[in-house]
Amino acid sequence: MTQPETVTALLAELADAPAEGVLADAATRFPGRVAFASSLGLEDQVLTAMIAEARLDIPIFTLDTGRLYPETYDLIDRTSKRYGVTLHAYFPAAGEVEEMVDRDGVNLFRDSIEARKRCCEIRKVRPLRRAQIELDAWICGLRSGQGATRQKVEVAEWDAAAGMVKINPLAAWGEAGVWDYVRAHDVPYNPLHDAGFPSIGCAPCTRAVPEGEDARSGRWWWESAEQRECGLHQRTGPRGAAS
Repeated sequence: MTQPETVTALLAELADAPAEGVLADAATRFPGRVAFASSLGLEDQVLTAMIAEARLDIPIFTLDTGRLYPETYDLIDRTSKRYGVTLHAYFPAAGEVEEMVDRDGVNLFRDSIEARKRCCEIRKVRPLRRAQIELDAWICGLRSGQGATRQKVEVAEWDAAAGMVKINPLAAWGEAGVWDYVRAHDVPYNPLHDAGFPSIGCAPCTRAVPEGEDARSGRWWWESAEQRECGLHQRTGPRGAAS
């Protein structure tokens, strides 16, 4: 079975599966070769709770760019203690960060889209690729409707950039459903969500947004909506077509 056919089969098999079922399937389908990449966002906290409570053999990792909010670091600590799990942190290569900052400045991301994407590449994408070296699939908390760049998310997609399957257990969930789960299960979450931050990334590149605005409008707000991705989610369709 080819790679796109694998994703097509997954879409058929998991079409009506609950998020817990999608996670359980991933653990058994890709034993020892799947991991969950948590950004510590609300959706990711839901998935962490599901993995921990079902005791699934799915390692959890996060990307520490070196420029996260203090509240995010506190959440890592609270989450680890609450569920008894390790959130392994992958850091950017110190030499690459030093060279970039020496050459382009500490806030290069405000100079141009190219400079911002270069910063994201070094601080986020390259550490992610290191985390994925021995994987056949990775899990993340993407949902449809999270912004202009995420209008249609499938439960399984082919990640051409990483060369593996991407699994989105919450693809069909709405924001209200996420909050319902958080409250019903007392899931720890970042207090910045209560301060108007629907999406939380690096501190200099994230801000609160008025209620009702695009969820991604608080990320890189000086750029056009279609540019507001960091490179972690270069999404492709089930047959490898760009989307």
